[in-house]
Amino acid sequence: MFVLLSSFGLKVNAQENGPGPLEPPPEHKITRIVGGISLPEAPPSLPPAEIIKNFTQREDSFAAARPLYAYRRTVRIQEFGLDGKPSGEYLSTSDAIRSSDGKIYERSVSAPQSTLEMLQFAPDDVHALLQIPPFPVTTSQLSKYNVVYLNTETVDEVQCYIFQVSPKTLDRRNPLFDGVIWVDQKYLEVVKTYGKWVTDLGEFHPASLPFSTFETYRENVDGKYWLPDYARADGSIKLKDRDVPIRVTIKWTNYKPFPPAAAPAASPTPPAPAPSTPPAKP
Repeated sequence: MFVLLSSFGLKVNAQENGPGPLEPPPEHKITRIVGGISLPEAPPSLPPAEIIKNFTQREDSFAAARPLYAYRRTVRIQEFGLDGKPSGEYLSTSDAIRSSDGKIYERSVSAPQSTLEMLQFAPDDVHALLQIPPFPVTTSQLSKYNVVYLNTETVDEVQCYIFQVSPKTLDRRNPLFDGVIWVDQKYLEVVKTYGKWVTDLGEFHPASLPFSTFETYRENVDGKYWLPDYARADGSIKLKDRDVPIRVTIKWTNYKPFPPAAAPAASPTPPAPAPSTPPAKP
């Protein structure tokens, strides 16, 4: 288990959080503290158990709503040179489509492009990377976790409660979330997560893509649902003479409700049978 706290009067050098440029992407300010748990400044205004009950129920509704929305997803994987600047990248863009039978799948907008020189991976590895569950702590999963209140913090001008989440037990077949979640104090909804998925063998990730710990921000869609908006993870690949920093960023944009599914065409009403004619009398 790891512990992450943010902005509690401590600072760490960016190299302690992984390789890569020191500046975070401009969309979000990212501040991380890794270390022991700090005591809360004050207890939350609601009992932690009530907060947990509310946000897990809302996670259920978000998970149910997400298949109702189309979106565009962009995946960018970057290598960084000795100067800390990108030296190559992989880029793919896809749109969520709903088929006539109601199933959701993603259609590539264009063929993936790559100028990567050091990192080698297969398309299936990227697909596996994107299968990380976006809503880690729903009501059906809650019994598998220890959820501990940590403190409060502001995330993108939203006042949040912070909870540490860790698996109670681990097995080999079902990765579980180990990290931190930020819950909106007013509406008791998860607006950000930071953590990794683990099994009893360790961190879960594709073998050729060493991205395991993701920081994921959510976007409020239609004033109802907090759905994934931006995710980022850092890693590195080892060469003979140095480690090459790499980063993946995933963006979800253009959330729009799918149009209502067309009602199945009504079967034509068969014509009424003609009245039978009685036989003629002899």
